[in-house]
Amino acid sequence: MDVLRPALIRIGGQIYRKNLIQEQAYQEEEEDDFCPGPGDCADEPCDAFVVEETEKGFQCRVEVPSPLYKYIIGKKGETKKRLETETRTSISIPKPGVEGEIVITGQHRSGVISARTRIDVLLDSFRKKQPFTHFLSFALNQPAIQEKFLQFKEEVLEKCSKDHGVSSSLFQNPAKLHLTLGTLVLLNEQEIQKACDLLQRCKEDFVDQITGGKPLIVEVAGVEYMNDDPATTDVLYAQVHMKDGSDKLQVIADQLVERFVASGLMLKEWDRVKLHATVMNTLFRKDPGAEERNTTVTGKSSFKERESFNGRNILKV
Repeated sequence: MDVLRPALIRIGGQIYRKNLIQEQAYQEEEEDDFCPGPGDCADEPCDAFVVEETEKGFQCRVEVPSPLYKYIIGKKGETKKRLETETRTSISIPKPGVEGEIVITGQHRSGVISARTRIDVLLDSFRKKQPFTHFLSFALNQPAIQEKFLQFKEEVLEKCSKDHGVSSSLFQNPAKLHLTLGTLVLLNEQEIQKACDLLQRCKEDFVDQITGGKPLIVEVAGVEYMNDDPATTDVLYAQVHMKDGSDKLQVIADQLVERFVASGLMLKEWDRVKLHATVMNTLFRKDPGAEERNTTVTGKSSFKERESFNGRNILKV
């Protein structure tokens, strides 16, 4: 990374510079102790959160899912102690497994703001390392599509089963056929409800307007592969198009992702959504319930120890 052009982190509508530091590789997340140095984040006053004045000084509350408490506490409490010492604040964290707010108190407003900013940076860093828990998608599990998918599976196994890596374990469950828009890390019921509420607002704000309140008729036709060499395929997907040739489905998908990214519930991965319905995936070989991951930016990589298959004949047929 160019030290003159440090990476930028967006938190709560504000952008912070992340200075170049040497980070330690962690083996056990339960015992992680991560602490940004004094220069790792901007400690200047910020309007992204509320700091209340109290009789004893100042106070700031931040809602944090309980699975992330450990990253603020750190190994043997070292991260929390260091934050309190360097910012001259007191940080109160709920008991493990109990959902609530982290409360930062201090005699000086600048110290409370500094502690809150550093906690936000910690949370942003470790949230990105969590495996995704949910995904936003359009279901493609109508009976007609399921029937055609099963015909596709039968034909592939009949004509291409001798090709390297091709087996019945690669195919999607017909009941789970869908178009993935993006993945989310939702760590408690409050975050799940926030996502549900946002989806409902999107429907009211623009989805109903774009569709005119009517179903969109789509056509699922043709298959394509994700990587550069069809002889070593990991993901084969069905292509989806609007029957009337319009771009309504693409517009809705892009706007949904834009809203979810702006809310902080989803990371921006691409400029526009790649509409695709996974039909074969080497992840299914070991875990039939797995979903495709087109990026390792969020959560943990699932592409280790994958056995690719030769998809040339499938594509040809």
